[in-house]
Amino acid sequence: MQRMTALFSAALLTVGLMAVQAHAQDATQDPTADPQQPQAIAPAQDFSDDQLQQFADASQDIAVISQEYTERLHAAEDEQTQQEVRMEANDMMVEVVEDSGLDVDTFNAIGHAIQQDPELMQRVQQMAEQT
Repeated sequence: MQRMTALFSAALLTVGLMAVQAHAQDATQDPTADPQQPQAIAPAQDFSDDQLQQFADASQDIAVISQEYTERLHAAEDEQTQQEVRMEANDMMVEVVEDSGLDVDTFNAIGHAIQQDPELMQRVQQMAEQT
């Protein structure tokens, strides 16, 4: 159980990084965007069991990617290399999410929802343990 909590913590950290990068990209595309404006998050009850299972499966893969790229990021010698590593990791994580059948916004919304709802977190952890 402790391993699963660590796994989801890593995945949620990764989700947060993806959201920050996506927000940064949006801000550069729309200079009038308000950086303090919160993103809309769908209520937890709107997520189907299939979506939660897809999230659990993708989170496991993302945690592995996150660990691998964190090591590469620490080994990077300059800012340019670090940025390249971040972008490559982000692309791989987006691919994993999309391959799972979710879009990034839904994945991020589920990640945010489970941070706010311990019961939902437990439900997703149980799904991950069954795979």
